[in-house]
Amino acid sequence: MGLKQENVRMVSKLGVIVLGMFLFGYALVPIYKAICEMTGINVLALGDRLIPGATPTLSANTQVDTSRSITVEFDANARGPWMFKPAVSSLQVHPGELATVMYEFQNVQDRTMSAQAIPSYAPAQAGSHFNKLECFCFSQYTLAPGEKKQWPVAFVIDPKLSKDVSTITLSYTFFEVGGKTPAAPVAAVHVSPKQEPGA
Repeated sequence: MGLKQENVRMVSKLGVIVLGMFLFGYALVPIYKAICEMTGINVLALGDRLIPGATPTLSANTQVDTSRSITVEFDANARGPWMFKPAVSSLQVHPGELATVMYEFQNVQDRTMSAQAIPSYAPAQAGSHFNKLECFCFSQYTLAPGEKKQWPVAFVIDPKLSKDVSTITLSYTFFEVGGKTPAAPVAAVHVSPKQEPGA
């Protein structure tokens, strides 16, 4: 009888421990949420606002200037035998609006190559207001013979851009890194024939 009572007491203790663990785990979410709100991390609170069906409380992007549109033209120049072009030739964007355009590239050579792109802007003043968040021009790329790639350019035009500018041309020059560069021309040296003594 004593052994049975000890077993019942042990099972009761284990039951209390399991119940305590369950309640602690259940209480972790509100505790964690309170700690996040106190420390300013607020990750869970942000997630609650993004739940489907919930009323979003995030404020709209007030940085977008919908009163004007800018035409962004895309240009591609290749320094070498490969294919390089934008997926679209132009795009209408509002200043402050995030936009993305894809560029297509193919190594049409029969050898592996590494290349990189350099951007330029017209008018030149647009360069300081053309903010690229993602761009293939940030890195060098190595492509196998015949390999095709698509790369994005994600950008925002600063609303502070002069209202006189209605069109911006974004141009990329794609060149091979470490490729064969033609040697500089060698100046021809004219050697005169030896003069005969006494001539």
